Amino acid sequence: MSESALRILVVILCGAAGLAGVTLQRGGDPWGLLGAFVGLFFGLFLLLLERQLRRVPGRTILQALLGLLLGLLVGRLASAVLTPLLVAFPADLEILLHALCLLGGGYLGLKISLEKGNEFSAAGLVRLLKEEPPTESYKLLDTSVIIDGRIADITESGFLEGTLVIPQFILRELQHIADSSDPLKRNRGRRGLDILQKIQKKVDIRVEISDMEFPEIREVDNKLVAMAKAIHAKIVTNDFNLNKVAELHGVGVLNINELTNALRPVVLPGEDMRVYVLKEGKEYNQGIAYLDDGTMVVVDSGRRHIGQTVDVCVTSVLQTTAGRMIFSRLKEEAEAA
Repeated sequence: MSESALRILVVILCGAAGLAGVTLQRGGDPWGLLGAFVGLFFGLFLLLLERQLRRVPGRTILQALLGLLLGLLVGRLASAVLTPLLVAFPADLEILLHALCLLGGGYLGLKISLEKGNEFSAAGLVRLLKEEPPTESYKLLDTSVIIDGRIADITESGFLEGTLVIPQFILRELQHIADSSDPLKRNRGRRGLDILQKIQKKVDIRVEISDMEFPEIREVDNKLVAMAKAIHAKIVTNDFNLNKVAELHGVGVLNINELTNALRPVVLPGEDMRVYVLKEGKEYNQGIAYLDDGTMVVVDSGRRHIGQTVDVCVTSVLQTTAGRMIFSRLKEEAEAA
């Protein structure tokens, strides 16, 4: 039986159950017709609920059910403890107390299980008994850092620990970019998909594809922030705007560009270095060289040494939003000065 036929059958059975139940209880119209409408409405509500639950991970549903059951149990125990204190009060007050305890216990159990459920796993309880801090950590990858490609080398080096989580909405965005009519965007999207395949093939790196969705949120960046808060993860990105938004929401961010700047060699004025002058600079008689990490070195009076390796002396270092720039002069001129 197909899913569509099964859903139609469920709605019809709910309507028939409503019709039969009210008819047996009340007898005849119009109560039977009203019961049928209520049953049909309940069946449609079940289909809507099923559609929403399809987007929720199974682990989250299990946590919610266990939390709800435990919360109802605690609420029942609380009402049993408080009942003897209300002997002198009307019976209606006792019924109200039972209802409030069950509602409050169920709500608190559901809320706590959804927010703290990851901390009550079997491995988490073992670590708690051994007084060891939790070691599991999640890293959410955004579209820009996947297309950038450096994340593959960083994970291979072992500096990035934990589980890499790739949401389905990020994969859809990558696929949309890869199917673009613009050749530049198409190449970027395909590069991102190739990087993901490269990461997944590494046996020492754990990669998870998450089906968690946030249909009420339209922006992909906002979905990433909401997901990071839900699973207590950090976002790996090189997007400046996403970095700021995540920090405002209290979400940890690992920025690849900041890591690159931090790993660039420290150069101080007065130090000597050997560089290869690649081309002429914007100003008169300047030469341009580059370090192995891509840092630009401006060589004063270096135009005549284009295509040569020369010794230079650092005069100043300028930190810009694009990176670090080093200004230098030829070593013989510095010694003469």
